[in-house]
Amino acid sequence: MKIDHKKLLLSWALFFGFLSQVRAQSQLDLYIQEGLQNNLVLRDKTISLDQSYLALKYAKSFFLPQIDFGANYTLAAGGRAIVIPLGDLLNGVYASLNTLMDQQLFRPLQNVEEQFMPNNFYDARFRVSYPIINPDLHFNKQIKRESVKLQEYEIDIYRAELTKNIKQAYYKYCLASTAVDILKASKVLVEQNLRDNKSLLANGKGLPAQVLRAESEVENINAQLIDAENRMKNAAYYVNFLLNRNLESEVIFEKQLIDTTYLTALTETTDFSNRSEIQQINTAKGIQGTVLKMNQMFAVPRLNTFADFGMQGFEFDYSEKSRYILFGVNMTVPVFQGGRNRNNIQRAQNELERLDYKSDLLDQSIEMALRSSKNNIQAAQAAKNSAETNLRSATSYLRLVDRGYREGTFSLIEFLDARNQFTQSELKLTLADYTLLSAIADLERELETLNK
Repeated sequence: MKIDHKKLLLSWALFFGFLSQVRAQSQLDLYIQEGLQNNLVLRDKTISLDQSYLALKYAKSFFLPQIDFGANYTLAAGGRAIVIPLGDLLNGVYASLNTLMDQQLFRPLQNVEEQFMPNNFYDARFRVSYPIINPDLHFNKQIKRESVKLQEYEIDIYRAELTKNIKQAYYKYCLASTAVDILKASKVLVEQNLRDNKSLLANGKGLPAQVLRAESEVENINAQLIDAENRMKNAAYYVNFLLNRNLESEVIFEKQLIDTTYLTALTETTDFSNRSEIQQINTAKGIQGTVLKMNQMFAVPRLNTFADFGMQGFEFDYSEKSRYILFGVNMTVPVFQGGRNRNNIQRAQNELERLDYKSDLLDQSIEMALRSSKNNIQAAQAAKNSAETNLRSATSYLRLVDRGYREGTFSLIEFLDARNQFTQSELKLTLADYTLLSAIADLERELETLNK
């Protein structure tokens, strides 16, 4: 048996990731769970899934005997009637017999007139009906069963998309929060530098220009800090929006780490055949194939049977003679319906062909998105490596310049330049980290490994 080592590696990475999640769920995992539980759209889709289950139960119910109770009562007057000439037929005979026997044994009869419309007549019955031959019922049950799967795939698609959005929104919040911390630390440095320059100026060892430059740096950091704090607030609003809670609710920051083993396994995976979108369109093709078969069997006779158990009679007669049992079979065969059946077959064939084209287009779209996601990860990894190198250089440079500045070897401009380089390097590394995490979330979505 041929083993796909890439799939095996990804499976192990996901397995160990699940074990670590069981030991201690991260804050992001908790937010994802909360978002999936509280999302209004997901709740609506869940209700639609329940409706699909009910539709399937409804389709299955047609395979059980159906029992109905029915009753009617009629009053009638006038209308058509039949005259039975009993008097005309028998009175002469009766008269002859009475003469022969010299006794009035036979009384004369009157002609009888009986209405066709029943007057003071009731009919109450239980009807048991059952379909014997009806292909539409079998096909309809299959369609409803597959429709349930369609709705389940729809929920899976939305869950995966929502999970990705929550991840990326939280990464943006963490990015903004980290930027605020970096800028606050930088603000401490520039404020200390401002105090030092004011002290030197007061002791006659500094220059007013240095104080002005230091004040300018403080104002610059304050402006950047306000902008970063606003971005953090907006990111928190979006996270709370996705979690369907108050926008002012606190969003807890937790540093996000990158699992390089998992990332390697993820980038080496190319199989996306289990994506819900693909399963969904394959299920839709199966449904349409069932519709085509159902339409092609339009000429099959529909055979049903029924049995009535009831009572009927005039003037609410409840005697034994009023009870009856009636059994019957009915059959329908289409002879001419204006070409509707042939049109339905052609429509089903056209829809099946359209779904084939749509399936091919979906495969191409996913393949393109998958490659783009992997390219984005490569670019993010390169940016992260570059940012780490720059940060190491900026850290060493700032340490060197700071010591020289305190000893009078370097000027204020050189110190501020080194400090700016260090701050910008920290910000770039933070941006690179969360850009990579966001790209990983995109790739997870394309491979649909989220929450699996």
